[in-house]
Amino acid sequence: MQIRRAFRFELCPSGAQARLMSQFAGSCRYVYNRTLATEKSLYGKDKAHRFNYVECANRLVLWKKKHSFLKDCHSQVLQQALKDLEKGYKNFFAKRSNFPRFKKKFQHDSFRFPQGFKIDEDKQRIYLPKIGTVGYRKSRSIIGKPKNITVSREGLKWFVSIQTEFEIEPKRMINSEIGIDMGVKKFVTFSNGTFVEPVNSLKNNLKQLAK
Repeated sequence: MQIRRAFRFELCPSGAQARLMSQFAGSCRYVYNRTLATEKSLYGKDKAHRFNYVECANRLVLWKKKHSFLKDCHSQVLQQALKDLEKGYKNFFAKRSNFPRFKKKFQHDSFRFPQGFKIDEDKQRIYLPKIGTVGYRKSRSIIGKPKNITVSREGLKWFVSIQTEFEIEPKRMINSEIGIDMGVKKFVTFSNGTFVEPVNSLKNNLKQLAK
């Protein structure tokens, strides 16, 4: 059975790397909020309008041509911001959560790489595309195959959450149930072959032993 698990570590970026991380988080927030505003406007004009990832991704291409700061950010990171908003819409229409809200600066600042990253556990370093190789404080070993990583900020510190996938053996259920058959010759017969004799038969056997 395949399961997923997250391993979280504190990052040790340089000053330049920390500034790039802030820029990445800000770009993701910009794309998320602007897309949400656009979608709300379209929905206000047409109640039949639904979130379409492909349309939003095409819109993002146009935004990148107009705003140079979006070009500095990795494309997959910005696309993941759209994926997060798409998930928010799906959860809302499935009545699993409230309607998506706008993101505020310094509140849950984060960005995600679905691929392209490299992890070196021995040297305690992680390569982040367009950011570089960043050290991290290894507190435990990483189990499984890394599927994606999320970089987030808490106060003045940066953290990385590595989501992995690995196989585990499912727990085997031991069948300990035993059927019981109430009879005449044999008082109780169990499905495993054992039986209990009637009380009268037991008394007769005791009398024979006493002779």
